[in-house]
Amino acid sequence: MAKEIKTATRIPSFADDEAAAAFFETHDTSRIWKEMKPAKPLKLLPDQAQAMRERYVQRKLSQILGLNARQVAQLRSVAQRKSIAIETQLRRWIADGIRRDSRGVG
Repeated sequence: MAKEIKTATRIPSFADDEAAAAFFETHDTSRIWKEMKPAKPLKLLPDQAQAMRERYVQRKLSQILGLNARQVAQLRSVAQRKSIAIETQLRRWIADGIRRDSRGVG
């Protein structure tokens, strides 16, 4: 059975996350959206930010280049050994490949 959605006229204070979730599951806040205060920016610990960046890079390299997790780990290892960003290492490999293949064309 579908829950009845009520129109929210204000956002109450909540005792815990479960109470907040229950409210937002049953209330439409679109009419009071403009009145809401902006959320405070989330401050991540350096380790959390690094882990998020690594997951992002893994996903993008998988999508764009078709690299699997092992290949991304090897790429990361090479880049870390050279103290450069993964993207920089990729650009170097691509530029080297273009130079090498261009010499053979004639």
